[in-house]
Amino acid sequence: MTEEPVPARLLAVATRLFAERGFDRTSVQEIVAAAGVTKGAMYHYFGSKDDLLHEIYSRVLRLQTEQLEKVVAAGEPVRERLHAAACDVVVSSIENLDDTTIFFQSMHQLSPDKRRTVRADRRRYHVLFRSLIEEGQRDGVFRADKPADIVVDFFFGSVHHLGVWYRSDGQLSAQEVGAHYADLLVDSLRP
Repeated sequence: MTEEPVPARLLAVATRLFAERGFDRTSVQEIVAAAGVTKGAMYHYFGSKDDLLHEIYSRVLRLQTEQLEKVVAAGEPVRERLHAAACDVVVSSIENLDDTTIFFQSMHQLSPDKRRTVRADRRRYHVLFRSLIEEGQRDGVFRADKPADIVVDFFFGSVHHLGVWYRSDGQLSAQEVGAHYADLLVDSLRP
């Protein structure tokens, strides 16, 4: 069995410790000790604890953005593409629930530059997601009496709330929750 690469090990340990203790109550020393590396090794890959937090969220957002780009570019009707995009973001958020929960609890602790970067990346994702709603509104597939920005903010408010209530041992799987959220979004846009 091969050992996990140092950056992946550091991210896994940091994610677990931040979820258990909180970002601000976890020291770099605790992270490197749990990962079995030196501080020098950590600083070779990550300049700071802040960089770990940034990467924990960024890796999820990169995955979600790649998946959304594929869905948007697919040749399916807009209703099916929006449903797929909505389902995907819920499922990928649940599959990475510690990452997203940690991030939303600790984003304010990022350096201003990293906060700006994350906000810009999230904005690009939301603009692309919103483009599906706007396309459907232009084509008469979706109701146009609700601003697409409001629809996106409403939907993502519920997605960002998943960490408060979702439990992997609960009655619904990530896919079932994703399908319900996607149904609710698409059904709310019927003309």
